[in-house]
Amino acid sequence: MVTEKDKLAKKGSPEKKEMDKYFKIGLTAFGTVAACIIFFFAIFRIEEIMEFIGNILKAAEPVIIGLVLAYLLMPVKNYIEKPAYKLLQKTRLKEKQKKDFARGISITGAIIFLFVVLAFLASIIVPALASSIMGLIDKMPKYVASFISWLEEVGITDTSIAVMIGDYITELTSDVEQWAKNEMIPLVQQYIGTITSGVYSVLKTFLNFIVGIFVVIYVMSIQETLVGQAKKIIYAFFSPKKGNLIIDTLRKSNKIFGGFIIGKLVGSAIIGVICYIGCLILGIPSSLLVAVIVGITNVIPFFGPFIGAIPSVLLVLIQSPIHGLYLAIFILILQQIEGNIIEPKILGDTTGLSSFWVLFSILIAGGLFGFFGLLLGVPIFAVIYYICQQMIKYRMEKRNLSNDTEDYVKLISIDENDKTMIYENAVEENEEK
Repeated sequence: MVTEKDKLAKKGSPEKKEMDKYFKIGLTAFGTVAACIIFFFAIFRIEEIMEFIGNILKAAEPVIIGLVLAYLLMPVKNYIEKPAYKLLQKTRLKEKQKKDFARGISITGAIIFLFVVLAFLASIIVPALASSIMGLIDKMPKYVASFISWLEEVGITDTSIAVMIGDYITELTSDVEQWAKNEMIPLVQQYIGTITSGVYSVLKTFLNFIVGIFVVIYVMSIQETLVGQAKKIIYAFFSPKKGNLIIDTLRKSNKIFGGFIIGKLVGSAIIGVICYIGCLILGIPSSLLVAVIVGITNVIPFFGPFIGAIPSVLLVLIQSPIHGLYLAIFILILQQIEGNIIEPKILGDTTGLSSFWVLFSILIAGGLFGFFGLLLGVPIFAVIYYICQQMIKYRMEKRNLSNDTEDYVKLISIDENDKTMIYENAVEENEEK
């Protein structure tokens, strides 16, 4: 039989509850003070902290490269794995062996696809770039001769301007000689060091890429296990309600990122092909190189076409001014087609952002994080925008208020008692009465 004393011992004495209460208060106070100290320490030591974070990111570069490549190649792997598994259903292999074989085939196919794409881009960019540079070098004397001929035609060589130009060239030649004697050797030594460092960086990046390929293989091999572990950790630290919300947000984030990146890659490939065909029709010099530049830079939202247009137009302008003008007009038309037809069809409502927020996210992210900010600013901001939407929706439902934005456009106020929404028209009608 359970006595009253046993019940009190089970529930805990009032003194023990009081002690627990003060212990929690003390622990909270200690945590607050510790957080404040860490915060001020972080402010005064921000450079050292950023350097430490930079070193960690540099050390983790192979893993980061592998995770990014695995994320990009996952649709290719999934696309190959399903039909491979169906084909293996006809064999006498065990179920686990069928799954393992299908997984191995799909991972191999994804890696092959990656190297084929890289080889294709290299086979296009390197020869086209080399051909354009050699062409410019070969034609440069011709451009200089044409400029001199133009000077003679307009009669500048017979005027005082010609004397001024001659004196300037003589002075420039003397300055170049002095520069060669006094600064050339130290500059060459500096450039040798820079080139050596650059070669080391290239080799290190290449090695990181190779290690990243192995990371891709491992991640793709255990993707279900990684997903399961992540969900397990979430539910270990959060209640089912909050855990469900976090997983739903992560699922939506994956949909936004995946749809945006794959959509931009497909759209950029289409733009590159259209640009190449258009350049061939217009007779644009270095058509292949121009198409590659325009296609690659088109991955950047909003500003991509303009970023690609500047070097492309300048490249063509040097070779043929009239074709440079043609290319500028053509890229402007192409940008309108891409922004109004191709991109909406491919991306659809993936990000859920209006044009203003797209521009806002690109400007802020690009200013803070450079190229990667320009590239990933839109999907990251789209995720933040989605989280804010869900938070506002939850708060509005909790207050029994409408979540429709249109209901607040002409809203004057909300009645404090019955939560009735009062609009401009209703106020005007009351005033007229």
